[in-house]
Amino acid sequence: MSIDKIRKAVKFDDDSMDEDIQDTIDACISDMVISGVSQAKASSDDKLILRAVKCFCKSEFSSDDKESQRYRDAYESLKIHLCLSKDYKAEA
Repeated sequence: MSIDKIRKAVKFDDDSMDEDIQDTIDACISDMVISGVSQAKASSDDKLILRAVKCFCKSEFSSDDKESQRYRDAYESLKIHLCLSKDYKAEA
């Protein structure tokens, strides 16, 4: 997953927060996998996965509580849909 796309999404202009951004990306991917998204899909550059990671990161880096919650809710909703989709579901 491109850290540049996430840095742009969270509106950081330089690479000073890249370690924190990468940690947040990794946490999001782990959360999706624990919830039932396949590791291969969660680690891919799939457009829905990218959207989920952007929402997760925006919720983590937002300084506005309402905006943060809105992005977290969007992430949780998208994660549920990914988990229910046969195209994203981990093999049992």
